[in-house]
Amino acid sequence: MTFILAAFLGIICILYYFKHNSEEELYKVAFVSILCFGMICALLVPICGVSDELEHLTRSEITSEGVIFPHWTGYDIGVDSLYNHTEHEKTSSVINEGAGYRTIGSMGFFESVYDEEVTVQATPYDKDKINYTPMIQNSAFEQNPFYGYLPQAIGILIAKFLDLNVIWILWLGRMCNLIFYASLVSLAIKKVPYLKIPLLSVACIPVAICQAASTSIDSMIFGLGILAIAYFIYLCHLEDDSIDIKEIGIFSIICLLLGLCKLPYLAFVFLLLFIPSNKLKKDKNMWLYILLCIFAVGIIGVIWSSFSTNTLAHSWRSKYNLINSTQQLSLLYNQPSFILEFLNKIFGEEAITMIFGFFNFYGSDKASYTDHYTLITTLIQIFLIFTLILYPTKAKFGLKTKIGALIVLLMVYVGTDFIQLLTWARVGRTNLGTSLRYFIPLIGLIPIILHTNKIKADKRIDNYSIVIIIGFMAALILAFATKYY
Repeated sequence: MTFILAAFLGIICILYYFKHNSEEELYKVAFVSILCFGMICALLVPICGVSDELEHLTRSEITSEGVIFPHWTGYDIGVDSLYNHTEHEKTSSVINEGAGYRTIGSMGFFESVYDEEVTVQATPYDKDKINYTPMIQNSAFEQNPFYGYLPQAIGILIAKFLDLNVIWILWLGRMCNLIFYASLVSLAIKKVPYLKIPLLSVACIPVAICQAASTSIDSMIFGLGILAIAYFIYLCHLEDDSIDIKEIGIFSIICLLLGLCKLPYLAFVFLLLFIPSNKLKKDKNMWLYILLCIFAVGIIGVIWSSFSTNTLAHSWRSKYNLINSTQQLSLLYNQPSFILEFLNKIFGEEAITMIFGFFNFYGSDKASYTDHYTLITTLIQIFLIFTLILYPTKAKFGLKTKIGALIVLLMVYVGTDFIQLLTWARVGRTNLGTSLRYFIPLIGLIPIILHTNKIKADKRIDNYSIVIIIGFMAALILAFATKYY
C-alpha cells in the first residue's frame, strides 16, 4: 500500500512539475513535492523516533504556552545541574528530584515510548485525550531560541484547540514544522536566480526531509541555511552598483536567525566580505556597513553563546562527568599531538562517516538507524556530484567568491566539530558525536566553490533531475514503511 501511495504521489508531483516547469514557477514544485512526501514521513516515523525528538517536542509544547525562555525549576530547589555529579565516574545516575521544565502530562506518554520505536499501531494510548495535568520534564533544549519552535507550537496549539487525541500533538507539530520548511525552501528557490535544481536537490536529501518532518529545530536550520545561500547567490548576480544597506541587512538577519539556532552557522555572515565589489553601491560607507553588520551578528552570537552554554547543565547531557571544556582546551594547548588527532579525526574518519550518512537519519549506534541503504545512498551521492558540480547554468563566481565560500564552509565544519570536542567529547578523547545532519546546509555551498560549466544546457536535465529527486523522497517513505511496519 505504501508503494502504491509513493507511486501515486510521485506521479502527481511529476505531472505538477510539467505544468509548472518554468524557472519562475519551480518554487511551487519544491513546495508541493516536499509537502507530499514529508507529510507521509511525518505519519510513518515512530512516536518521537527522530534524534532527540522528545526534547524538541517538549520545548515545542512549552513554546505553545507562550513561554519564550523555558523556566528551569532547579534554581527553585537550589541546584544548578540536572544530575548529581559523582567524582571519578564516567556518568552520573542520580537526577536532582524536581529539577526540569514544567509542561503538560501528555509529555509523559511520549516519554514512555521514547527510544522504543513505537508506532501508533503498537500502542493503544495514542487515542487518549490530551492530559493538561502539570508535570516536570527533564530536558527541553533551553539553549535554543524560541522561534525555532514556533511552527511546531502552532501545530500543538491547533491540536489543543480542536481537543484532538494526544498523538496529534506530535503529528500536527511535525506537519506545521514541515510546512514552514517547505516555505523556506520555496522562498529560496524563488529568490535564487541560478542553481535552483542544485539547491532543491540539497533540500530534498532524505535525511533533510526526515528532520523537516519532525519537531526538530534542524528543520529551521536547514531551511534558513538554504535560504542564506540562495540570497548570497542572488546578491552575487545582481547588476553592478545595486547592492545597498537594505540587502546587506536582510542577509545579515537571515544569518543571525540561522546562527542562533546553531552557533557555528553565524560564520555565514562572513560571506558578505566575498560579494563582488562591483555589485556594491558606490558609497564610501558600504564596507563600513558590512563590517558593522558582521560585528553586530558576532556580538549577538557571543552574548547568546554565554547564555546557551550554561543551560547545557540543565539537560540530560550533564550526566557525563568526564566532559570538561577547560581541561579539554588545556590539553589542546599543552599537547600539539592532540590537535593533530582532532584534525585527523574530522578530515579522516568523520568525513568518511559523512559520506555514508545520506540515509542514516540518526547518526548514532542505534541499530534501527544505522542502515545505510548502500545502493540508494550511492545513487544519491552520484546524483549530487553531477548536480552540484556539473549542472548547466549561467551562474558565474569569481575566484574571490569561491575561496570565500570555501573558507566559510571550513569555519562552520571545523567550528561545529570543535564545539562538540569541548561540550560532548570526554577529556582526552575525540568522540564528537556528529553526523551528516549537522552539515546539510554546507552542501549548498559546493556549487559556489566547485561548479564548472562543462555540460550544455538542456531542459531534459531539469526533467530528469526532478524525477530523480522525487524518486529519492519516495524511497524515504518506503524505507520507513518496510522498517517499522
